[in-house]
Amino acid sequence: MTGQGMARAAAITHDPVDVERARLFALLGRLMGGAPDAGLLASLKLLCGTEGELGEAYAALAAAAAAATPESAEREFFQLFIGVGRGEVLPYASYYLTGFLHERPLADLRGDLARLGIERVEGVAEPEDHIAFVCETFAGLIAGAFAADPDEAAGFFARHIRPWAARMFADLEKAEAAGFYRAVGRLGRIAVEIEAAAADLPA
Repeated sequence: MTGQGMARAAAITHDPVDVERARLFALLGRLMGGAPDAGLLASLKLLCGTEGELGEAYAALAAAAAAATPESAEREFFQLFIGVGRGEVLPYASYYLTGFLHERPLADLRGDLARLGIERVEGVAEPEDHIAFVCETFAGLIAGAFAADPDEAAGFFARHIRPWAARMFADLEKAEAAGFYRAVGRLGRIAVEIEAAAADLPA
């Protein structure tokens, strides 16, 4: 949603930890922005799990991708996030923080985006506080894909992801219509929890 730079975000930073962080949040942004196509599902099936919660979440996503098809993922995405009237999960900061759409969290985010010189792609109808846009922006800040100082990533996470995104991903894990996206919810929740724990470590 923030543009073509997201696919290259992880290649800009040289810190291996930041490379992986940027890739993870770019992946979450891609999956939350639209159902995976055949190529992405094929790539996800190759993910290797490692020890620990994050590794187990990657393994679960690989298994979910192996069980999915582009058609089933598209149907699931529609039921979860679009629906007839509304989807089962509303992945917007404003909704999670105020109970309504297009509220103060969106205005605060837009203010920060303007200050950072970040714009969404033309023709995108979703407001900027959609989790896909927020994850992609965070990935770009980590990687140094924008003109903004990479140090801005920590503040962006604290203001625009930490207060709500783990709850949204947890709701996605439990959603009735979730199959493939249950694994996405798990990965997203753990990613946000790890970032929050890291942010709380002494400097």
